[in-house]
Amino acid sequence: MKFLPLLLLTTSLFAAEPVATVTGTPGLVAFWDFVKRESNGQRRFTAYVPHGATNEYPLDAGNYIRDYWGAGREATYSDFPLLGRGPFGNAIRIVKETDENFRPFLFVPRSRLHDTPLDIKGSGKSVTVVVWAIRESGNHALAGIWHEGTDLKEKTTATIAKVERGQRQYALFAGLNKQGSACGHVSENGASSFLNKYALHKCNSAGLSPEIPADSPTEVLDASWQCFAMTFDHERDELTGWLNGVSGDRWLDQPKKDKLISFAYNAYMQGHYANLPGQQEGENETFPKDQYYNPPEGEPLSVKVLRESTDERIELREHRFTKIEVTLRGGKEVSRDLVALRLNPWWYPHDLYKPKDAQSGGPFTIGRVIHSSRSIGFTGWIGGVAVFDRALSMEDLERLAKLRETISIAKAPR
Repeated sequence: MKFLPLLLLTTSLFAAEPVATVTGTPGLVAFWDFVKRESNGQRRFTAYVPHGATNEYPLDAGNYIRDYWGAGREATYSDFPLLGRGPFGNAIRIVKETDENFRPFLFVPRSRLHDTPLDIKGSGKSVTVVVWAIRESGNHALAGIWHEGTDLKEKTTATIAKVERGQRQYALFAGLNKQGSACGHVSENGASSFLNKYALHKCNSAGLSPEIPADSPTEVLDASWQCFAMTFDHERDELTGWLNGVSGDRWLDQPKKDKLISFAYNAYMQGHYANLPGQQEGENETFPKDQYYNPPEGEPLSVKVLRESTDERIELREHRFTKIEVTLRGGKEVSRDLVALRLNPWWYPHDLYKPKDAQSGGPFTIGRVIHSSRSIGFTGWIGGVAVFDRALSMEDLERLAKLRETISIAKAPR
């Protein structure tokens, strides 16, 4: 035991360099390493924030089923087992809960974040969320301001006690429609997209994280950390998912056949029809104009002739975010179809949702988000969460991703 203080000192210093790498990255708003805590009182986890900032965003424990359905027990910090090691010295476990009335998460209430630097919203704002995690299962939320709302008409909402509209701004997910990918999600209105009941502005990294049992041996866990990230760059109108510092291209072929992205397909076609004179077959003149989805299509990146006859030519034109099949007669376009849509990066031409007041804005949550379906969501270990008020570069994200290769041990309790 006489060597324990030296061990703790050594591992504490060992953890300092990875933390400094994150806090030294320009644009940092908040970074939770699950080691830094309040010095007294509740001893909640707090964030590293820029020099001079006074809000360290302490994390509360909550069970949103109790808050919105009036069912289940209260959540406490004891519901988040600690690993005692990880890229920054500790990690929390999001458990695969078996009680349908218990969905715990850690969160910063809206009352403590509204109009602070963490509340990234409105005109001209960019954002990056980075989460170091080991995914045991699931594809849902890792961290962000993403209250999905409890107003959807579903079986799970039949007994709901507190109904609220969606309050989505930005968040990072563990895949959603592409399970295991780094999935960035943003919203311009806090609610739904393209007449679907869900928000659909999302991207998916090309890479996929593996599923690793959360109770694996230490050496397996140490080698299994993944760095999930999402960036929204308002100057480029691009939302990009990054896994371990790599974004990669991801396309969805035949989007009109996809259960959810078919709504984006329809939004594309409705916007196209609206630009043509007269009423078009398939045009819905009541479709809201602010929900059209028409990424820029200037000079094609490539053109491939699919079929050609004496009076007709069919081309496949690839653009930055779309691939379209165009039918030409007499050199003029007579019809088109969207045959592929780019999922990474995803074109997003809007600002981030700006709630009018604290009552219409959501909390910042880690591990889960408030939503109607009450699914278990992501399970596994989360070893760090960082938010930046700019779109980090590939070089920035590669540097942060390398931190997953460094394993530190938790400091002694203060």
